[in-house]
Amino acid sequence: MIFKLVIKLLVLFLCSSTSISQGNNGFIYNGFQRANNLSLDGIAEITPNGLLMLTNDTKQKTGHAFYPNPIKFKNTQDGSSSSFSTSFVFGIISEYPTLSGHGIAFVIAPTRGLPGASASQYLGLFNISNDGNATNFVVAVELDTIENTELGDINNNHVGIDINSLRSNLSEPAGYYQGHDQIQNLTLFSGLPMRIWVEYNGVAKQMNVTLAPLNLEKPKTPLLSMWIDISPFINQSMYVGFSSSTGSVFTRHYVVGWSFMLNGEAEELDLSELPKLPRVVPKKKSRFLTMGVPVLILSLLVLTLLGVGYYVRRKRKFAEIVEDWEHDFATQRFHFKELYVATQGFKEKELLGTGGFGRVYRGVLPSSKMEIAVKRVSHESRQGMREFVAEIVSLGRLRHRNLVPLLGYCRRKNELLLVYEYMQNGSLDKLLYDQNASFLLSWNQRFRIIKGVASGLYYLHEEWEQVVVHRDVKASNVLLDSEMNGRLGDFGLARLYDHGTDPQTTHVVGTLGYLAPEHTRTGRATTSSDVYSFGAFLLEVVCGRRPIDPQATSESLILVDVVYNWWKKGNILKVVDQKLGNEYVWQQAEMVLKLGLLCSNSEAIARPSMRQVLLYLEGAVALPDLSSLGISANGVTFASRDGFEDFAFSHSLSSSSAAESSIFGGR
Repeated sequence: MIFKLVIKLLVLFLCSSTSISQGNNGFIYNGFQRANNLSLDGIAEITPNGLLMLTNDTKQKTGHAFYPNPIKFKNTQDGSSSSFSTSFVFGIISEYPTLSGHGIAFVIAPTRGLPGASASQYLGLFNISNDGNATNFVVAVELDTIENTELGDINNNHVGIDINSLRSNLSEPAGYYQGHDQIQNLTLFSGLPMRIWVEYNGVAKQMNVTLAPLNLEKPKTPLLSMWIDISPFINQSMYVGFSSSTGSVFTRHYVVGWSFMLNGEAEELDLSELPKLPRVVPKKKSRFLTMGVPVLILSLLVLTLLGVGYYVRRKRKFAEIVEDWEHDFATQRFHFKELYVATQGFKEKELLGTGGFGRVYRGVLPSSKMEIAVKRVSHESRQGMREFVAEIVSLGRLRHRNLVPLLGYCRRKNELLLVYEYMQNGSLDKLLYDQNASFLLSWNQRFRIIKGVASGLYYLHEEWEQVVVHRDVKASNVLLDSEMNGRLGDFGLARLYDHGTDPQTTHVVGTLGYLAPEHTRTGRATTSSDVYSFGAFLLEVVCGRRPIDPQATSESLILVDVVYNWWKKGNILKVVDQKLGNEYVWQQAEMVLKLGLLCSNSEAIARPSMRQVLLYLEGAVALPDLSSLGISANGVTFASRDGFEDFAFSHSLSSSSAAESSIFGGR
């Protein structure tokens, strides 16, 4: 009996000495040093001093931490959601004072962890496929430090309420109220601890989110207040926890303490027990600067005389052309010196590829450490340069997950430099044709890339403020990001015109095998000519060969003819890339091949729009029977009856592209 009593007393002592307490309806963690019961995944961990570190200094990763037991959020009688209250202290520490990784989200989810969730802008909550799905059953409050316009973010420092999607139902810039109407801004990634309260009233159907510095009491006015019934968006039993992710910037996301209560107010955290965040220590001053100032001044006097000549030579080296009209585009203009340093002086080891209009280099911007690709384009004439730069700047405003962002430009002497976001996995054609490629593109990856490029083209043709005709859709201009998403790039040949107007006649530019026959006749590039190029691209991706193969026999020279002939024989799947073997979905492959023939019709009026193409690819609309459309060999070949065949054979196929793009590096 005495022994059992001693054991009980010891257990009570340990429970009282820990910073964790739990009950039927709530729990509290005053630090996480003894929180062995938390469910962690990804890169989340508990530090020796009791901090819950959701992410570390790792790029493109996710971290999750969930309370281990499910919580019954719904009343069993009427199915309505119960009230709840939670409060936690967090801190976000970035390697840069003005740039952060992504953010933290408090999550109510149907499972511990979020399988398949992506990093970067998806915050470890969703991925490109399920973001916005009603079947997610996820309610979250995000603390986001990156502005993603495709998700509707208001800025790069905001708090939002999310229901099944990262497109917030309600969001506000991070801050807190002093009084009822005076708001004070807060920087989420300042490295300082902050406290947040999330409260839901199940009777009034209202959710409030309040933010404040750690040393202040809870403000009376919440930052966000939203009338919403969350019961349709949650199950009866749910898990609560945190999710976070990193992008291209090293960032650590911490939770310092956490309390939660169902049908009541969460217990107050004991601030005296909370562990300390790591200090954001500024770089130490050089001993040379603090102790050798007199010597430095003397040295500067001598070096000034020697440096005058060097300065003059360097100024000439980095001289740029800046005319008065360019002041309107100042925010999109890069300094040549910045690009020169980023590419290490445009060294050969940074060269990604060479195209018809110039060479492309990889670089890292010295200020933000962002990876970029710089295309150097020669221009001998200033005629039309103002209009051209205006179009480049306009294209820089394009924002879509399946387009390579054009960040800006620079002009110097007889050069125009275009700056793009760098794509880690290089161009699609390298993975299709390079025998030394590190891996084989699976069918699922190919089909996802096809749908992504179609979505990007639809955005260019119909969703943006102007119509954008790309004029060079092909595999070498499709780049793959870190998650193998297909992104259409190289807008050097693109043309813009207003919706409802007709495109102007221009020089015929593009790549043999992708050029629509009417474009070669009239010089007028349209959305329909882009669809024709997309048709050639579809066949290229499925068949694993170029639209024109100079090594093939005359019967197999033109890919669209080969596909058409096998379709006519009733065995169209014969043309599927042999490298795939039988590892593909034959229904999808057959549909894409037939869609490629439909888009390759020599009559522009017979081609579908990109809106229709997307519906076919998503399976929302059945593809029409090609036989019923009366498609013939003349209807899908490269307009041999118009003399195009002679044009194709009279040019060197090895240099047929007017804008051959290797834009953004290999794996």
